[in-house]
Amino acid sequence: MELSESVQRGLQALADASSFDQSSFQALIDVSHRSLLSSHGDPAVLDHPELKQIDQILLKQVHTAATTFILEAVKQNADKSTISSSLEELTFSAEKIEIFYSIYQVHFNSPAHFLTPFLSFSSSIGRRPAQINDISWRLQYHMKNGQVDKVNEPFYSISLNSEKDGCSEDMNFTCTMEQLQDLVGKLKDAAKSVEKASQM
Repeated sequence: MELSESVQRGLQALADASSFDQSSFQALIDVSHRSLLSSHGDPAVLDHPELKQIDQILLKQVHTAATTFILEAVKQNADKSTISSSLEELTFSAEKIEIFYSIYQVHFNSPAHFLTPFLSFSSSIGRRPAQINDISWRLQYHMKNGQVDKVNEPFYSISLNSEKDGCSEDMNFTCTMEQLQDLVGKLKDAAKSVEKASQM
């Protein structure tokens, strides 16, 4: 897995037994997984009793590195050997690799389980995106505009009715035929990906 230098440094600090013993390591990995799946951002996520003695700046750096690694592993649908080899390169002991992978399996036993909270990054991480309930569309024409007398261009007016936390909301936008075809193609690709992930 390709990881930035700051993520690698954070993970190497996490691998260091003098900074994180096995119990604090296990607590941090569990908290990192839980924070990604939380339906609401919990500012006290790092207030775990096992993590109290660790420097807060180091703790935040390591938590960020761990969550980044978890997201990358899920994104790549990494198996145990990929995760293990990546962590070995970062000087993780065999015991810490086993702890990490067992917690990872508990929380993310399949990619489909992970897709629900992360279908849309327009919502903040850990927040559930709005669910689309209905769509309506209308074909319209631009007859003329301020610069040109005749335009005669067709365009689509689209309205998505969505629901989030019990509140209904409409999202309206317009697009050309080409933009609509592109959108439909991307939605078909997304549907195939979700279907494939649910079959794993």
